[in-house]
Amino acid sequence: MAELNGKPATLDELQSLALTNYGHFTSMRMEDGTIRGLSLHLDRLVRDCRIVFGVDLDRERTLSYIRRAADGVTGVAGLRVTIFDPGIDMGRPSEAKDPHVLVNLRPAGALSPAPLTAKFFTFTRDSAEVKHIGLHSQLRIRRDAQLAGFDDAAFVEQDGRISEGGTWNLGFVDKDGTVIWPDAPVLPGTTMLLLQSLDAPKQITAPVRLADVPNMAAAFATNTTIGVRSVRVLDDVQFPQDHPVLEALRVGYAGIPGDRL
Repeated sequence: MAELNGKPATLDELQSLALTNYGHFTSMRMEDGTIRGLSLHLDRLVRDCRIVFGVDLDRERTLSYIRRAADGVTGVAGLRVTIFDPGIDMGRPSEAKDPHVLVNLRPAGALSPAPLTAKFFTFTRDSAEVKHIGLHSQLRIRRDAQLAGFDDAAFVEQDGRISEGGTWNLGFVDKDGTVIWPDAPVLPGTTMLLLQSLDAPKQITAPVRLADVPNMAAAFATNTTIGVRSVRVLDDVQFPQDHPVLEALRVGYAGIPGDRL
């Protein structure tokens, strides 16, 4: 199901997404009509719209479109909100100043799926702070990682700092049980921000380099779709699939109430 500005989307309205691919989005997990971090998702859409289109997104109108699309939906569902201008001209993107709101609903899987394996690549996402729809580079590198026998890719800056995963934030647990979020250009994920709001376990943001990885006690991936997912392998470094700090993060995350639409 796809609705554009509260009405069923037509093929003509959507073709600019395929032909020009300029815009931004956020993905949410809806559970019985509630969404964890709904306000953070809306904050992201408003912030990114200023960056991508140079205009203010109507927050309340956007929320009304989300509510309309989700009306009557029960259980668990994935909900993606994409902001784009159907009238964009590839030759004049500076004139794209009429952002529309596309809402898609899709099935959602269970939180914390099987432990992940990832291969490191030297790469920096363009406009790392924006959740934009230009995913070619990330998907190409993810493909390379999968062809090498891994589930996904993780990124390292040119200066050697580890940043994030293909479409997820990456975190570590050190030998003392402290959660370390890499200090590098990353997307400020809503799941990461919600976890950082927890009183426990202890959490810090600090540079993490490849040489530090073998000294970590655990690693994990986070986003709205997967919650807190154990990372089993990073390159040739193996981690335990279960760690008490990861379980504490999962329990803490599950205890964060969702906002009702």
